[in-house]
Amino acid sequence: MLSINESVKIAPAEGKLGVLIPGIGAVSTTFIAGVEAVKRGLGHPIGSLTQMATVRLGKRTEGRSPYIKDFVPLASLDDLVFGGWDIYEDTAYEAASNAKVLESSLLEQVKEPLQAIKPMKAVFEQEYVKLIHGPNVKTGGTKYDKALALMDDIRNFQKDNNVSRTVMIWCGSTEVFHRPSAVHETLASFEEGMKNNDPEIAPSQIYAYAALMSGVPFANGAPNLTHDIPALLDLAKERNLPVCGKDFKTGQTFLKTLLAPGFKARMLGISGWFSTNILGNRDGEVLHDPGSFKTKEETKLSVLDHILQPELYPILYKDLYHAVRINYYPPRGDSKEGWDNIDIFGWLGYPMQIKVDFLCRDSILAAPLVLDLVLFLDLAQRAGMRGIQEWLSFYFKAPMHAPGLYPEHDIFIQLMKLKNTLRWMRGEDLITHLGLEYYD
Repeated sequence: MLSINESVKIAPAEGKLGVLIPGIGAVSTTFIAGVEAVKRGLGHPIGSLTQMATVRLGKRTEGRSPYIKDFVPLASLDDLVFGGWDIYEDTAYEAASNAKVLESSLLEQVKEPLQAIKPMKAVFEQEYVKLIHGPNVKTGGTKYDKALALMDDIRNFQKDNNVSRTVMIWCGSTEVFHRPSAVHETLASFEEGMKNNDPEIAPSQIYAYAALMSGVPFANGAPNLTHDIPALLDLAKERNLPVCGKDFKTGQTFLKTLLAPGFKARMLGISGWFSTNILGNRDGEVLHDPGSFKTKEETKLSVLDHILQPELYPILYKDLYHAVRINYYPPRGDSKEGWDNIDIFGWLGYPMQIKVDFLCRDSILAAPLVLDLVLFLDLAQRAGMRGIQEWLSFYFKAPMHAPGLYPEHDIFIQLMKLKNTLRWMRGEDLITHLGLEYYD
């Protein structure tokens, strides 16, 4: 472990950075189109820490607050090259048009680069995503054969686009709920399981395996059981690759990680938190299946327990009733509505209520997270960091963490962890916010 003021050796961000995405749908096309729009001066990368946030260095009196992009050597937006897989044959332009997230007038101005992105045939199993069907899938052979085919896809993409580095980020649909099994325990059992078409091995796990075997860092933007299994975590460490996940923290859960720390900070009790969502995009359609919803529900429910710590504060939170609902409502499209009813209590147990109605746009909130994760994962690899990158928990509903640790969900602690990691990488003092030195 490096000490403070001993900087990490970070390889320069030279050459092109390939961004490979399983799932060329609403989130990924909003991300890609947005990057192309920003490059052309058609908009600002709002919501992106890597592009818009600063990091304070040293004491408050020093006045040093550079942009993150000027503080650490990140890849330039001009050096990003995009590719991916999808079960539909639509180009990124056609997929973005169908998703109806971005105005057609904007899409027309970035049509050329989007139209050039044609999805490769996807690894897909109907048992894992039951309510959507598409023709652009790899057929024949075992799951291991499909992993080899993905590795061929990765090599061809890298060669055709002359990229020097690559990152993969899952933006595909939520798979049905699965728990880890014996096939996930070791790399040998996992590879043997793929050769035997073990039903416990999900398509997303095959993508993660192919990425790591190809020397490509992997991030999971969905709540699936993917690379958070011993076999693939060991592979990431063995190959010196950074990984992170899971499930982009965008709408309702984002607000929970803002509000719950505030209630806890003031020692206000919570007796109930009811959350419901309506959305009409492909994500909503997939989550209409109980198996896929169970996967999402697990990550959305886990947040409050970890933030509120009912075992430490039983009077305030032990009896909290927490419910989450997601309803598929086609007319709403990508414009999701998240409604929360929160029953809190204060001094002497007197009750109060808070109601939140968040009319959000899921893909608009997710796109900058994808950009930051791509750039930070690439930075982590160039800095020689491997395994779970807990400092990227800021971006996820269910942050990956080491065995024996509980995940940190408080978004303010997550942001402090992220910025302190950047300070540590550059040999700057970590900020504790103690402040006593100003008054000595």
